[in-house]
Amino acid sequence: MKHIPEIELKSKEEIKSFQETKLQELLQYLQQHSPFYQQHFAKHGIAIASVKKLEDLTQIPVTTKDDLQQFNWDFLCVPKSEIVEFASTSGTLGKPVTIPLTDNDLHRLAYNECISFACADGTSDDLYQLMLTLDRQFMAGIAYYEGIRKLGAGLVRVGPGLPAMQWETIQRLQPTTLVAVPSFIVKLIEYARQNGIDPNMSSVKKAICIGEGLRNEAFNLNVIGKRITDAWDIKLYSTYASTEMQTAFTECSQGIGGHHHPELLILEVLDEQGMPVKPGEAGEVTMTTLGVEAMPLLRYKTGDIAVAYTGPCACGRTTQRLGPVLGRKQQLIKLKGTTIYPPGVFELLNDMSSIRDYVVEVSTGELGTDELKLHIVVSEDMKDEIRQRLSTVFQSRLRVVPEIYFATPQELEKLQFGKIDRKIRKFIDNR
Repeated sequence: MKHIPEIELKSKEEIKSFQETKLQELLQYLQQHSPFYQQHFAKHGIAIASVKKLEDLTQIPVTTKDDLQQFNWDFLCVPKSEIVEFASTSGTLGKPVTIPLTDNDLHRLAYNECISFACADGTSDDLYQLMLTLDRQFMAGIAYYEGIRKLGAGLVRVGPGLPAMQWETIQRLQPTTLVAVPSFIVKLIEYARQNGIDPNMSSVKKAICIGEGLRNEAFNLNVIGKRITDAWDIKLYSTYASTEMQTAFTECSQGIGGHHHPELLILEVLDEQGMPVKPGEAGEVTMTTLGVEAMPLLRYKTGDIAVAYTGPCACGRTTQRLGPVLGRKQQLIKLKGTTIYPPGVFELLNDMSSIRDYVVEVSTGELGTDELKLHIVVSEDMKDEIRQRLSTVFQSRLRVVPEIYFATPQELEKLQFGKIDRKIRKFIDNR
């Protein structure tokens, strides 16, 4: 099958053996070239020769976001003269981290997205409309661009925002596929409804959804996913990725989790003690990059909580699949005895069609406890009704009523974009 790597169709035993060979190569590379991991191995008495099996990885203490933030350039394994591209994280959980790439890293990134888009039923006959930025050191933008080119498909770089321009481009160039944030697709639908456009008469047949969750734990479409497909008969594909791992998990047509690319990444799902969770249990997504030259990572904890699945998939791939991200470990909110992750709050807000847009803010109160504030945009005549509905829903579902602030679209836009407008912020953590 074109663009499906042979390793992803092998038996689990063959995949494991392949990864163990790649792991030993990585450990030797880190020992020779990475100042951070040289010190890491020495500090913890790690003899890399004793790490032969995937199970042996537990001998090595994990690497964290704090490590990357504090010792960013100690992770660099090549001379700076070999760096051809600089990317950075968004800084959602602290100061941004710089991720440099060599020419080979860019080729790896293109390969990753090529096979990821192919996993989402992409072919060279498709025309992709990119509704995201390619600047501001945003790795995903360059990854999608290069991956689509490697797939042999066409692309239109429209960028984020401006529904009018997006629809004008759709009608003029007739793309088959959108690459966009799900909540923005909802805005496209609203614009179409207000301007007499029938989305189902357009050329668009599918959407690669980035940056936001699309499914719940049972792999059913969540509120946003349903809102899209109720109004627009298109196929949705969910994705999961991070700048640090330079790799994506993308759904196939079965919609039962993002497929793991074992030639690019070793995946672990760990408990609080850094040990693998039992099959089917949620844990922290932890990854080891394979084939990265400039800044490879070993047992890097992403902070994202999810479940890994190992059952067969009808698409033919035998790889693991990563379920929807349930939340970020550092973003866990504790409200008067109730614990919840931001996606749980988003789901309640997305279920109210009268709420045009929102930002969820958490801060520390006078007593040192978490306090929740909702910044929402609604029409003037709906404010009293929405306040009552939100109070009722949050009290019944979470036993807590957050502070509600009715914002103007301009106020909300400032909150959502802050100083960096490459990514919409739906959650602000001021604790």
